[in-house]
Amino acid sequence: MKIKFTKMHGAGNDFIVIDAVRQSVNLTAEQCRQLADRRLGIGADQILVVERPSQAGIDFRYRIFNSDGGEVEQCGNGARAFVKFVVEKGLTEQREIRVETMSGVISPRLEDDGQVTVNMGAPVLAVERVPFDSSGLQPSQVGQIALWPLEVNGSSVSIAALSMGNPHAVQWVSNVDDAPVAAQGPLIEHHQRFPRRVNAGFMQLVDRGHIRLRVFERGAGETLACGTGACAAVVAGILHGDLDSPVAVDTRGGRLTISWQGGESPVMLTGPAVSVFEGSFES
Repeated sequence: MKIKFTKMHGAGNDFIVIDAVRQSVNLTAEQCRQLADRRLGIGADQILVVERPSQAGIDFRYRIFNSDGGEVEQCGNGARAFVKFVVEKGLTEQREIRVETMSGVISPRLEDDGQVTVNMGAPVLAVERVPFDSSGLQPSQVGQIALWPLEVNGSSVSIAALSMGNPHAVQWVSNVDDAPVAAQGPLIEHHQRFPRRVNAGFMQLVDRGHIRLRVFERGAGETLACGTGACAAVVAGILHGDLDSPVAVDTRGGRLTISWQGGESPVMLTGPAVSVFEGSFES
């Protein structure tokens, strides 16, 4: 059976987007790995599946599979691609939709200029809910956020642990171009203190409204952009006392804009979503 797909990206974070409303789709982890393979498949950081909602008052269900085949809770750049896809494919006439994910409900909105804004919900700062095992560790409190010492390859790395629907470990670096993303990223991702693994973010402060960011994503490796990673970095930077909302986040794939008013207010993520090509594959 042939399954139709659309290849999309958000600031270089690329996706295979599949309509499971109008066609029958039941992908295995192995199929996801094959599709995401950049030499033997279509190639993507994540595979996004559009499904009918399972609850009232929701427009769609949003499922996310990383390139390693694992299903994950959230993807901010993918949420932007998601709303553009369902509008372009005529699955909805609404420009703002409510979407259920593994981590809760989000509300992406397609703007008149083609950019997409996503209400990502409030950040989670309680470490047991990230989840992060802080037993035996003594954090340093800087501003309104705790920085935790994390042993990585014999050295101590200071990180902020928080969740944007998926877990993040954010560290401050002087220059992202020289940051040890390839060396430390996989070690932090699989660190025993993160029982569900973690996305490792490397943040460089430019000024109070601007950062540069690289993220080694859980299950995907370093990507050109990470929407939830940008949200997590900005939240950490604001609580640390370094940043003021809104913040421009420059990734290797392009610029995202993050706004957050603090406390339980939602983090707002704005950025591009681009359709690249369409095709089909045998299932």
